[in-house]
Amino acid sequence: PVLAAGDAVLGAKVFSAECAECHSVKEGKNKKGPTLFATLGRKAATQPGFEYSDELRRTGWTWSQEALRSYLSQPTKKANPGSKMKYEGLSDSKELEDLISYLGTCK
Repeated sequence: PVLAAGDAVLGAKVFSAECAECHSVKEGKNKKGPTLFATLGRKAATQPGFEYSDELRRTGWTWSQEALRSYLSQPTKKANPGSKMKYEGLSDSKELEDLISYLGTCK
């Protein structure tokens, strides 16, 4: 699903600037972080071929738009201690909505 509030084209630019160093959006292509291909609707910490922190595995989260919004705004605070993600978060709410909209197209 794509968020009406976000612009997927702009979100691709946000992804490139903020996420692409560690993540891809290609199926099966993990980098430092797991691929974000088909993230929306997937249970957290279940991407094959990536070793997640125990803390993230224990959350029981499913990556809904709301869960992504909450996590991506402060990832180091949402699944610590032990999180491998060192990114401090995306504070610009428009960029966050654009990014989530873009991730909704990556499937």
